[in-house]
Formats: sequence, C-alpha cells, structure tokens
Amino acid sequence: MNFNDILFFLSELSKNNNREWFSDNKEKYLKVKNDFEQIIQEFIPRIRSIDSSIGAIEAKDCVFRIYRDVRFSKNKDPYKIHFGAYISKDGRKGRKAGYYLHIQPGQSFIAAGAYMPEAELLKEIRYEIFEKIEDFKQIIENKQFKKCFSKLEGDKLKTFPKGFPKDFEDIELLKLKSFEILHPIPDDKLNSANIDEYLLQLIEIAYPYNSFFNSVIANTLENK
Repeated sequence: MNFNDILFFLSELSKNNNREWFSDNKEKYLKVKNDFEQIIQEFIPRIRSIDSSIGAIEAKDCVFRIYRDVRFSKNKDPYKIHFGAYISKDGRKGRKAGYYLHIQPGQSFIAAGAYMPEAELLKEIRYEIFEKIEDFKQIIENKQFKKCFSKLEGDKLKTFPKGFPKDFEDIELLKLKSFEILHPIPDDKLNSANIDEYLLQLIEIAYPYNSFFNSVIANTLENK
C-alpha cells in the first residue's frame, strides 16, 4: 500500500476546493482515485480471511464518491477532502457492521461498528446488549481492544431508552444511538512499509465487536 500520492492530492484539493482547479487536475484525481480503489480491491480478500461475512464485494461497491451534496449544507465546497471506503456485506450502502477506512492528511483513521442503525435495528441491538451485557463487556473491555479503540463513539440519548430499567448498571451503553469505534492513523504510519499488516491487525481486534452486532442485525433482517 502506498498513500503518498493520495495524501498529496487531497492536501492540494483542500487548498483549492473549487470546480476550476478540480477540472484542471482531473487526470491527477482519476489516477489517485484508481490507486485508492486498487488498494481497497486488494485489501478486501485479506479482510474476508478474518471476517467472512463481508462476502464477495468489489471496491466499487465500497468507495464513496468525492463529490459533496451541497443542496442542504452551509458548506458549499463541491468536493470532499478525504477518500473513504466502507467494507461490509453490501458495501457502502450496507446495513451491517463493517470496516471504514478514511484517508485525509493529518486525519486518517480506521473505524468499525454499526453506524447509525435504523430504529428497528437500534432497538434490537439495545436488547441484545441488555440481554448479553457480560458478553458485550468482555469484548469492549478486552485489554488489546481498549488499547486500540479507547472508547465507543457515537451520539447518545439524553435519558434512558424506553423499555429498559432506569437502574441498569450499564445504561450508558444503551443510550448510544450509534456504535462506532475508531483508531487514528498518523501520516507517517500510513506510509510505513507495514501499514497493510497494521490495518489487518486492527481489523482482527475489531472483528468480535462487529460480529456481535452482525449477529443481531442478520437475525432481525431475516425475520422481517
């Protein structure tokens, strides 16, 4: 994996986020876009060797477009200043927990978990955590897990969710509306010789976390 050209292009784009500059540098964009897609394409089977649930997806199913939807945004910059790919059973549009790689100068990271599940799935996830709290805590309190993913990210309810006891010891976990974990990746690490093995190690550590969510998500979707 080599992210040098990708990082350089994104750095230049962040300084020149306009259609004229992008048009003048379209060939450079197409090259780094292809480089990123190739990295993801080669990475998918290695992730599948850890988490077989992602299935036979392609990079084109996982990589997000660089073009921003500015219709309802105060920020009218036409382009994202990062590359991103969500690797899950159904790619970037998937409803299952997956692995997200975010490449941005000085702000790259790898993430996992269930991002903003819809109401029905969120309800079932909360019940699963409630019913299997010791299993879930065994995952998130694992020493290696905590070292790599220091906390659970995501928005929270201000009060306890309906249908659960107020005095539940781990009610803060049930307040979560999204269940992401992330690990920052400095630029020098991103360009190190062993970055692919480093990312795979993080994915291996995150796998039990994703597996917990995907079990309940799969059951919920199958029973609809």
